[in-house]
Amino acid sequence: MRLLPSLSADWLLRPSQGHIYDRQLVILSLALMVIGLVMVSSASIAEGIAVGDDPFYFVKRHGSFLLICLFLSVLVLQVPMERWQQYNGSFLILALLMLVLVLVAGREINGSKRWLALGLFNVQPAEIAKLALFTFLAGFLVRKQDEVRGHWKGFLKPLAVMGMLSFLLLMQPDLGSVVVLFVTTLGMLFIAGARMGQFISLVLLGAALVAGLIAMAPYRVKRVTSFLNPWDDPFGSGYQLTQSLMAFGRGGWFGEGLGNSIQKLEYLPEAHTDFVFAILGEELGFTGVMLVLLLQCWLAFKALRIGQKVLNGGRQYEGYLAMGIGIWFSFQTVVNVGAASGMLPTKGLTLPLVSYGGSSLLVMSAAVAILVRIDFEWRRDHMQARQREAL
Repeated sequence: MRLLPSLSADWLLRPSQGHIYDRQLVILSLALMVIGLVMVSSASIAEGIAVGDDPFYFVKRHGSFLLICLFLSVLVLQVPMERWQQYNGSFLILALLMLVLVLVAGREINGSKRWLALGLFNVQPAEIAKLALFTFLAGFLVRKQDEVRGHWKGFLKPLAVMGMLSFLLLMQPDLGSVVVLFVTTLGMLFIAGARMGQFISLVLLGAALVAGLIAMAPYRVKRVTSFLNPWDDPFGSGYQLTQSLMAFGRGGWFGEGLGNSIQKLEYLPEAHTDFVFAILGEELGFTGVMLVLLLQCWLAFKALRIGQKVLNGGRQYEGYLAMGIGIWFSFQTVVNVGAASGMLPTKGLTLPLVSYGGSSLLVMSAAVAILVRIDFEWRRDHMQARQREAL
């Protein structure tokens, strides 16, 4: 009987052994996608009727995005990591051009110009910019590692690139994506060995800049003040957060049951996108919330472990990129969950692989495929090395 807990612990905590890829990483990602499809199906019924006179309007679109994600993931898996390292600069330039284009010819929704209309669906360049910056930054840290560790100039160069992206994002405006870029860039520089003094100085500067950006925009100030006490104005600036908190409050331990949410009936805005976690809490309760948080934490942990493994094995580019993806996923999860539960101001960031949103799903699926490819190449090389030793 003791074998079962031991086997379960081994399966949960150790990478898949005897396989050319990490099956746990694939299962984790698919599990989050399935949960996302179920919750979007439940949370979007009322909105689907209002927008397209079809209760399954958003379900069909979300399902289509997931199929495209699977197809895209298969394509990304075929790309060797040396190609990502070789063309990361070109990818970054493409992302910059898309960010400029969205300001010129983008589609405005809810006062923000963040989307490029491409026929059947909209593309959000901010999501592409995240992956583009992290692929570029991983390459820069490999090329200029000594400079990053020894000089301010090497430390500030990648921040200048991030600054260009951030400026274009703030023009949309999209402060949430800027914060994700900033935190992930800091994490990657710290892992690369940046001096503690540089790191602390930049954290303080970044905090001051974010505070300044909030103070300059009245709607951001209103978000922060409503976050501190949403019940002061429950039908105005605090409306979205109070409705989200009521959803969590109704959920209890085991929830009201799948499909039985009241807040999704057009009481809670963005119920199927930024606040799908609140609907999950209402319908599946504390148990469902903890399950999704565990899966998200496990996915980020897997990314960091893969990064650590390949860094120790001498594959620096792949290691830095995997670490960056792990930091990105974990921080965006914290921001989304924190905003929905009232622990952080609302930032408009999706819950990775769960929330409705084609661009986010596509880019994050591509990032997971990159992680699988990194792990695959490391396993393949070690397998070939052992075979040579055996001969």
